[in-house]
Amino acid sequence: MSKLEQILILDPPHDLRFKGPFTDVVTTNLKLKNPSDRKVCFKVKTTAPRRYCVRPNSGIIDAGAAVTVSVMLQPFDYDPNEKSKHKFMVQTTFVPPNVSDMELVWKDAKPDELMDSKLRCVFELPTENDKVLLSLGFATPLQMGKLNDPGSVGGAHLPPRPPPTPSEFHTPFGTQSLYTPGSIGSRIIPLQLGGLCFPGLARKVCDRQASSGVELEGRFVSAFCL
Repeated sequence: MSKLEQILILDPPHDLRFKGPFTDVVTTNLKLKNPSDRKVCFKVKTTAPRRYCVRPNSGIIDAGAAVTVSVMLQPFDYDPNEKSKHKFMVQTTFVPPNVSDMELVWKDAKPDELMDSKLRCVFELPTENDKVLLSLGFATPLQMGKLNDPGSVGGAHLPPRPPPTPSEFHTPFGTQSLYTPGSIGSRIIPLQLGGLCFPGLARKVCDRQASSGVELEGRFVSAFCL
């Protein structure tokens, strides 16, 4: 029997792109949309489990619904001459009627009922413009786009702020607070430059490093979830 075609629509469909610098946690989002009229159970696997944290790394997507998965690359020493061999796989299966236990779904799933999609990881160096923004504590245009994504788990929805006072620091983007892409397990603290504290800027501190483990080249194992 031929293998079932993946029912979920993945965005992006083939590549997970991570933009440096890689001295801090770098987050990218993967959107999973279920266009069918049935519930779909999914789980995320990777060939490099100690290098990434994923949230959520498994779950059930209702008919017509979508889920945004945050993939967090842990800090590492980037070598531009080294080609990334990291891969992710999204494995799915339909949820049988009257079943809500995911463990039971995967345990009872037959091999010909499983669907999967593979994505490769791409590491990109920041542009000169991005480097300038990062050196000043600003989020890059790519990061700002993730913050404004309403489906993003990592991007926080910022509450309205009261009118600025004369003492507030005005950024080129206005007086709205700027944050680097947040991630589960991270905390946002005010940015301090030259001993001055600017409430309109912030930087991210990751409270959790990658779990220890053995990297299994070419083999997909379940991704860590924070």
